[in-house]
Amino acid sequence: MGGEDSRVNTLVTGAAGFIGYHVAEHLLSEGHSVVGVDNLNAYHDRRLKRARLARLMRHNRFEAVRLDLAGRRATEALFESRKFDVVIHMAAQAGVRHSIDHPHIFVESNISAFLNVLEGCRRTRVRHLIYASSSSVYGDTRTPCLEANRCDSPLSLYAATKRSNELMAHSYTHLFELPTTGLRFFTVYGPWGRPDMAPYRFAHAIDTGKRIYIYNYGRARRDFTYVDDAVEAVLRLTVSEPSGCRLFNVGNACPVELMQFLHTLEAAMGKRARRHFLPAQKGDVAATHADVEELFRAIEYRPSTPLSVGVARFVAWYESQNRSQHAAAARSL
Repeated sequence: MGGEDSRVNTLVTGAAGFIGYHVAEHLLSEGHSVVGVDNLNAYHDRRLKRARLARLMRHNRFEAVRLDLAGRRATEALFESRKFDVVIHMAAQAGVRHSIDHPHIFVESNISAFLNVLEGCRRTRVRHLIYASSSSVYGDTRTPCLEANRCDSPLSLYAATKRSNELMAHSYTHLFELPTTGLRFFTVYGPWGRPDMAPYRFAHAIDTGKRIYIYNYGRARRDFTYVDDAVEAVLRLTVSEPSGCRLFNVGNACPVELMQFLHTLEAAMGKRARRHFLPAQKGDVAATHADVEELFRAIEYRPSTPLSVGVARFVAWYESQNRSQHAAAARSL
């Protein structure tokens, strides 16, 4: 992806979030203009979100807009005031367990906001809408997960909102000929990752000597997908010819038990974790495993970063962040 002829004016929602930040950073590095929208909510540390945004704002082709996409009028004004070629909708309220205790936030952020984005896209004739779905839509299905599988038994409200997004996108493609592509991401991890996800939580606990709570007694299997692989899929789809309503798995297609992930993390950090095993939590699935043949047929790409390589890169970033924070604290004394 690159070159003068391929430059597009792109809206990236959730630009201060994990995947959204990486997508925007890669687009900017290739010469594209990006408007990055985020509401900077307090679901996880705003300092991390602001640090991501600060890195994006080093590019003169980046414009940051603080906006809650659940607000209909403000979202309408955003789309009407600009002419986006492509919209990459990564904004969402994340967290399977968080959705159990805070359901209304998920409906506002994941359904109402998505409707406003769909409306903005169809009214301004956006060429292509790419949006984040989730492997959680599969529920506790037989693996590997194929896009053709039925997805009508979500185990959490978060999963239900993501499946709702897919159905809403299908209706807008059918009614208004809006090309849409939904990406079912499988446990994306890497530098600048969210503090509520297992890689960050485990790394922080190992680093500080705190106990790690391991659910389902460590038997859960996850298809850990390195963030650069997920972003590469997004970028290739951005410049591909959009067609109808599509859904793709984005995963490493190589699930591992949570304990194997923990062992890899311990090796990279050179420390052992203090472990406490617990039963599975409500809303969690036993295993995820992506079949990515549909993705490969569409863009000739499969995520392939080995777990050991991805974890080492994540740990290098985590330790660098810690050094930066300690230095900043020392300067403030």
